[in-house]
Amino acid sequence: MGIKIGPVAVALQLMLVGAASADAAPLPVVTLEARAGGEAADLVLDGSLQAVRQATLAAQVAGNVQRLAVQAGDRVRAGQLVAVIDERDAQAALARSQAAVAEAEALLRNAELHAQRTRELRAQGFVSQAALDVAETSAHAARAAVQQARAARTQAALVRGHATVTAPFAAVVLATHVEAGDLAAPGRALVTVYAPGALRAVVDVPASRAAQARQARQVQVLLPDGRVIEPGARTLLPGTDPVSQTVQWRLDLPASAITGSTPGQAVQVRYVSSAAAPVAAPIVVPPAALLHRGELTAVYVVQGERFVLRAVRAGVDRGRAGVEIWAGLAHGERIAADAVRAGLAGAVPSVAAAPGAMGAAGTVGAASAPTATATPAPPTR
Repeated sequence: MGIKIGPVAVALQLMLVGAASADAAPLPVVTLEARAGGEAADLVLDGSLQAVRQATLAAQVAGNVQRLAVQAGDRVRAGQLVAVIDERDAQAALARSQAAVAEAEALLRNAELHAQRTRELRAQGFVSQAALDVAETSAHAARAAVQQARAARTQAALVRGHATVTAPFAAVVLATHVEAGDLAAPGRALVTVYAPGALRAVVDVPASRAAQARQARQVQVLLPDGRVIEPGARTLLPGTDPVSQTVQWRLDLPASAITGSTPGQAVQVRYVSSAAAPVAAPIVVPPAALLHRGELTAVYVVQGERFVLRAVRAGVDRGRAGVEIWAGLAHGERIAADAVRAGLAGAVPSVAAAPGAMGAAGTVGAASAPTATATPAPPTR
């Protein structure tokens, strides 16, 4: 049975908490100024291999999958059978369309004979011009009905052909999405295939580092087996993803260098910085200045006499040199050197740095990583 707390008790508790907070002594926290961290290092990003030519074969008719002729890893020729879908409904529709064509052709013959007889009678003066017009119009309508029935027969034959799924090109089966007996519906994926002779590395470059990637003097792809490959062609997509704020690069790899590689493998892409076209070095902060909570990465930014938590996008971890910040922090802003200490009650910015807490002038991004030395807590009252 739960214990109910009255509003008076809640108010009293809040007053006590407020009084304790008001009496808490200020807790100084060393701050650092955000600046570029030395020279711009090579940009290294994670990517993946993707087939240049890949297709997902989907069902175009409804019915049970009667046969799946391939498995993942099989090699298929262009036009080779991949799957067979129950075609009885399609066969019945084709038979109906053929019967409709026969009926339409019979009606056309009758309408043409009637029109011919009406012309002869009109020439002898036994029928009116109106009767002749009706007969000729009926013949024209019968001809149109025959064309419509034949088109329906062609469509029914095409639908029946969709019950047999074949490979569009010579490929390797990457994955199968159904089994024999499953119900296929128009649009449902059956098999994914790819051409094994051409692979590319796909990497998403943060928009804040796009300039560095474009000005790189060399681009290298590091394969899982340790080989380093230079792409034969580069394709930079013109748009930026509005959610991730990244620009996608597609790097075509030489066919002779992708032996043993398959789509989906993780790779690393290195953009070697160009000495002739230097890029502004990113902000680098010490690891202790970053606060990690689940998927959130943030720093405590100084605003007046207090700290404000701000989400940032962390980039390359340079080890003892610090962690690059790609977004969320501007040059010249001051942040807490110790994110954990800055989150405690009573934490206030301290301009004066403890010995060894910062590099020259108390800035983030020195040649070696600054290690924030915690300021001793003031004595309790």
